Amino acid sequence: MSDRGDGASMEDATRVFSVFTNPAETTSTVIIGAGIIGCATAYYLSRSGNTKPDTIHLVEASPELFASASGKAAGFLASDWFGPPTASLGALSFRLHKELADAYDGQNVWGYSRSTGTSLAEGRQKRGAKGGDWLSDGGSRAETAGRHEFVGDNVGPAWLTRRQGDKVETIGENDSVAQVDPLRLSKFLLKDSLRKGVRLHHPVRAVRVSTNEAGEMSAVRVRHQNGAEYKIPCTRLLIAAGAWSQRVFETLMPSSTVKLPINHLAGYSIVVKSPRWSREHETGGCHAVFTTMQSGFSPEVFSRIGGEIYVAGLNDPALPLPETATDAQIDQKSIDELKGTAQKLLGRDGTDVSDLEVVREGLCFRPVTTMGTPMMTRIPDEELGAGLVTALSPDGGVFVAAGHGPWGISHSLGTGKVMAEMMEGREVSADVKWLGL
Repeated sequence: MSDRGDGASMEDATRVFSVFTNPAETTSTVIIGAGIIGCATAYYLSRSGNTKPDTIHLVEASPELFASASGKAAGFLASDWFGPPTASLGALSFRLHKELADAYDGQNVWGYSRSTGTSLAEGRQKRGAKGGDWLSDGGSRAETAGRHEFVGDNVGPAWLTRRQGDKVETIGENDSVAQVDPLRLSKFLLKDSLRKGVRLHHPVRAVRVSTNEAGEMSAVRVRHQNGAEYKIPCTRLLIAAGAWSQRVFETLMPSSTVKLPINHLAGYSIVVKSPRWSREHETGGCHAVFTTMQSGFSPEVFSRIGGEIYVAGLNDPALPLPETATDAQIDQKSIDELKGTAQKLLGRDGTDVSDLEVVREGLCFRPVTTMGTPMMTRIPDEELGAGLVTALSPDGGVFVAAGHGPWGISHSLGTGKVMAEMMEGREVSADVKWLGL
């Protein structure tokens, strides 16, 4: 275990606690969940100038970092494919993605690229399920771009196999869609935060909230996988544990009557390489292809900088949430179905895949909500249960940022910035008033 990711011992972590719990202690922030949302929040919080970076603690239970959606999602970014509750957040986040990439060579470091959105309907298939249920109903994300004007037929990337009768339309242009590799972006955000002084506790599980003599939240007790426990000072707590956020909340606030409306949706993916998508093709930008197939689900295919093509869209709403992301068990039949999809959409003639190389098979659990929008809010003290109180804002509070569904990567930077501002009691950069309890 390391409290900073630098090989420190359990005893070192205990000494850190003893230093920070003196009467003159400053605000201490614990972020539970070191995925892309937690790391983005730590990144912006550590750069705000109002919070000491070494009082920010990232807590991650999974033995492997970024083992779920933060490392295995598509990485598709959009600026205006969102309804009113998240329109402001989407626009802010898209701008922040470009600014960060411009500042830190995002194209080479985490594969940031402009992109083109394309819709493919197989044969006479109609476009997929509409409304907020498109994800769980097996519909196409292209429905969310319905207000974009179609600008042409028979277009799309060279790596896409077309058949007679297929309808291919452009639904998003370079100024409204982009692409990243979410794993590489997550690693960048974490590395930069640690460099600034943020502390990483991994792998440890948050098990209890402690209070001081005044009854205020003062620490979070965590348990290492070897059974040892220690405290992390905490006046501000952010739960950003993705699909596991409700479990974390009910563990730390066992007497609260609040149930976070955050559930999970399992999704399979594969990453392949094709000679029809290589470095010489990248100068024209990446492509995102959203399909409606006769197979009953709507595959999504994304080309990335580095010669990779990501294939997904096959979801399993019945698959239970594992204890940690690394406990997920891949169903080989589902992977084989995706490989068949890759053969159909990426093969030389729709059948021959001898030149396709499968480089990764994946299963991740996306956090989804019943409303179809994320939660980004402070939980009122009176809803925490057992008379638990927190220090007055901006020094204290219990916050939640989770439930982004398929847009977690796209909204990650905007979420991190807004949550940092919210926790520090500052005016937030996006309108998130509809994203509360």
